[in-house]
Amino acid sequence: MTVTTPPAPVRTVTPVTGTAKRRVTRGRLGLHAFLMVVSLAFLAPLLLAVYASLRPYEETAKYGYFSLPRHLSFDYYAKAFNDSGMGKYFVNSLIIAVPGVLLTLFLASFVAFCVTRLRIRGGLVLLMVFTAGNLLPQQVIVTPLYVLFTKIDLPYWMSDSMTMYDSYWAVLAVQVAFQVGFCVFVLANFMRTIPDEIVEAARVDGAGVWAQYWNITLPLCRPALAALATLQFTWMYNDFLWALVFISDGDKLPITSALNNLRGQFFTDYNLLAAGSVIVALPTVLVFLLLQRHFIAGLTLGASKG
Repeated sequence: MTVTTPPAPVRTVTPVTGTAKRRVTRGRLGLHAFLMVVSLAFLAPLLLAVYASLRPYEETAKYGYFSLPRHLSFDYYAKAFNDSGMGKYFVNSLIIAVPGVLLTLFLASFVAFCVTRLRIRGGLVLLMVFTAGNLLPQQVIVTPLYVLFTKIDLPYWMSDSMTMYDSYWAVLAVQVAFQVGFCVFVLANFMRTIPDEIVEAARVDGAGVWAQYWNITLPLCRPALAALATLQFTWMYNDFLWALVFISDGDKLPITSALNNLRGQFFTDYNLLAAGSVIVALPTVLVFLLLQRHFIAGLTLGASKG
């Protein structure tokens, strides 16, 4: 008995024309050109500040800021650091920013864990309340907070003013309160992507709530925590409003206020001010470089499936 095998179907391949190739190439070139223009637009102020900080004021006053340089030096950087007393202001900013970032991420991660993993009653409403807190304009409550902090007593070892006003605690409390809502929103959405089987397996092995949070969930949230840490440190470090309102002692002000010491009463050397601005921006750049890998991983989470 003879078995006849049917012929295999012939697949028709449509060749890609040169027009389609040109269309894709032009689109990608246009996209890259647009991204380059946007990048240069964002980098232009920084590059201009660095360029001006390397030139003497007399030269830019005579030839303009966009002229070719006749003399370049780093003298303004040493002068800006010494004249403004940036050393102590750097320490003041770190006293506020570092504990603020750690406390914000700890509180936000714990709230997000409770909302997403413990299935507490009213968790969705709680998440909406934290998210809605970000919509409140900060300037609206400046006066009520000022009055409140002047009436909250603190021991002398916590504040030499004996009140919450004119202390790091006031700025720290406001920073954490305003930033924790955003972090809860981001971490809650990230924790929902963690498979439930991982936490359930830990629960079967006898892990308590703290072990599930600290040993299981937090390590898996490292990319999101790194991205948030970078953003939070940048925002708290660069803040100027709250320190200006709640701190009256000039020796306690953060680094952003040190730039004001470079301004004269009747004359301001903007090249010197540019050098000071570059110095102030260096810690945030350093933090980004240290956490760059985790930061980018946190931003690209959810960009692809599988």
